[in-house]
Amino acid sequence: MTTDQARPAPDDRRWKALGVCLAAGFISLLDTSIVNVALPSMERGVGASEAAQSWVVSGYALTFGLALVPAGRLGDMRGRRQAFLFGLALFTVASTACGLAPSASWLVLFRLIQGTAAGMVAPQTSGLIQQMFQGAERAKAFGLLGSVIGVSTAAGPLAGGLLIDAVGTDDGWRWVFFVNLPIGVAAFAAGLRLLPRFPAPPGKREEFDLFGVLLLGSGVLALMLPLVQEQQWNGRDKWALMPLAALLLGSFWAWERRQGRLGRAPLVDLALFSLRSFTLGALISLSYFAGFTTVFFVYTLYLQNNVGYSALAAGLTVLPFAAASAVGAAAGGRLVVRFGRKLVVIGLCGVALGLLGVVAAVQLVPGRDVGWASALPLLVGGIGSGLTVSPNTTLTLTRVPVRRAGAAGGVLQTGQRVGSAAGIAVVGAVYFAHLANHGRPATAIQLGLLTAVGIILLALVLAVADLRERHVHPEPEKVAETVRRGSGEGGAGERVQRGS
Repeated sequence: MTTDQARPAPDDRRWKALGVCLAAGFISLLDTSIVNVALPSMERGVGASEAAQSWVVSGYALTFGLALVPAGRLGDMRGRRQAFLFGLALFTVASTACGLAPSASWLVLFRLIQGTAAGMVAPQTSGLIQQMFQGAERAKAFGLLGSVIGVSTAAGPLAGGLLIDAVGTDDGWRWVFFVNLPIGVAAFAAGLRLLPRFPAPPGKREEFDLFGVLLLGSGVLALMLPLVQEQQWNGRDKWALMPLAALLLGSFWAWERRQGRLGRAPLVDLALFSLRSFTLGALISLSYFAGFTTVFFVYTLYLQNNVGYSALAAGLTVLPFAAASAVGAAAGGRLVVRFGRKLVVIGLCGVALGLLGVVAAVQLVPGRDVGWASALPLLVGGIGSGLTVSPNTTLTLTRVPVRRAGAAGGVLQTGQRVGSAAGIAVVGAVYFAHLANHGRPATAIQLGLLTAVGIILLALVLAVADLRERHVHPEPEKVAETVRRGSGEGGAGERVQRGS
């Protein structure tokens, strides 16, 4: 019996195991945004310079993105349970080390390790969902994952603000990391007991594509570095890394094709990109994350630096988005089986409408009441976000063979990290450029949010194009069958599932 043919665990254990995955996913994604409001505390408590603060934020995103695809492939080959538990343990230890860091330099180092560990955990979560659930249950499980993604990203500033308000600015930043310790230990202990053990596939073990890892890693590094360091690296020389990134990623593509022709196991099965559902879904995800994650970056900065909000008050303003995102994602997990890509189109329209409402609120209600005026638009945007992330993840991965689920999830989430970094660079450049020219802060935040809306509209165009294409040319099942054969999988137990 192969890994993918193994019977799923009993219902109660499957859903409990999913809870373990979601808890680990929550703390790893929370750390992408929780530190944003803690940067002034780090400067006061440990003397973190502007460059060190930048690396605390961007270094985590960088190593997170670098680890995703290799870790996903490693989980596919050696077992997702083992990879998940190792990544979770490393993340918990690294979080504790960040909280105990005696200097800014040690904090940056431990933060890089923490990001690598988060990148190990994330693709195992989507792979385990593919492995444990099928059909409508899988859509529901991805709906819950979408809730976690939306809530953890949006709730980060609120959680950070609460901790700093409770502990104080001198040591509050340390508790931003210490909060991961009890959750990580509890999730690890539960994971040892609940995560299913799937038998290893018979026959010769596949070799790990180390050269492919080096090509992909260096390409993603060259692509993300100028994006995550856009504000800190002055001048245009940093953009010279972009052609290098294109060359390295092109070489990776050629290498992976060669691996496939020689019958060797590639790091990324390029036949996956013959599935329109996977390719379009990954592009939609990249574009959407480039737009929506930037909102919390510039909006909370504006509230703290220009309106006079505390870290806690700034975090509270995004609570409507976080709560509505959780509700929308849970509903999206149930409705995606019925409505398919239409649900993503509706969700993206809701996010764009909500952000335009925030732009109007800044214009019509200037001053400290802007947080209250933005609550309803953020609520609408949060519902739209929930209806976007969860259904899009389900539709993107629905035809992916289970044996390649980890690597496919890694590709999808790498796009999300690259999109987030690119979006913050573009929207941040618009926001800070207007401030640098002595423009009004209210106008700067409006221009930044309108730029984010433009990026989200790009995702909407892709979703509409995919929806129209499905009506004219439904994707043939033989394409999915091609991917299955290209992945070296066979048997009724490994049949690629049909999806919208």
